[in-house]
Amino acid sequence: MTRMMRTSGGRLVRIRPVRLYPVLQPYVMQSLYPSYTDTAPPSTRDESTAARRPGRVTPQETPRQPEAQPLPNGQSYRVTSAPEHSLVTPQLARAVSEVLEPFAKANGFSAERPLDVTFGRGTLGLHRFKRAVDIYALGGKGLGQWAQEWNAAMCQAASASDPQKQAQQVTEEKARNLGFTLYKALQKHGGWAQPQGYPVQLFGPWTRSEGPHKAISDQLLHAHYDHIHVAM
Repeated sequence: MTRMMRTSGGRLVRIRPVRLYPVLQPYVMQSLYPSYTDTAPPSTRDESTAARRPGRVTPQETPRQPEAQPLPNGQSYRVTSAPEHSLVTPQLARAVSEVLEPFAKANGFSAERPLDVTFGRGTLGLHRFKRAVDIYALGGKGLGQWAQEWNAAMCQAASASDPQKQAQQVTEEKARNLGFTLYKALQKHGGWAQPQGYPVQLFGPWTRSEGPHKAISDQLLHAHYDHIHVAM
């Protein structure tokens, strides 16, 4: 039976059937019609293909962060703070342990008499990704106290009239002060994080005099007066 309809002008016209075809994916069209070419932009084509394939990471997905772990005890040093205060990536845990173990042995500590190390919990910057750790105490003495003793010794040495005695006092304090020697050991190890546009992530009471970021601001120096911050 032929269907008719009347147009707006009053004419009768016949209604013709329309066939609908399903929209096929590009790889189906290619298999049915070898001459078919996907004309979609490369970026759209790549993203849609990646989304169809299991196990592929699309640009919108966030890479999984390494599982954090507390810094472990060493043979010659012992962590005295709560585990949650030193939760870091395995990479940072290895790097800090590589510094602490020889440092403790070089300063006369051993398995029978380990060096006590206390960490504090940070919340800003790379701490959010467990890529940073703060050291607050060594050998039962806070980093702030080690820094005060260092400053007092440097002032006493500067006031000495004999240059030889002055140099001797500086050398003795460098060997005695665990806060200073640990900072230098961390600096010597190197490999610490340096985000684009930011300085190397090693800060402490000795940053302005020893580096690596000698141009540290007064505000940032004051914020790290009582601990050593290191990140990777």
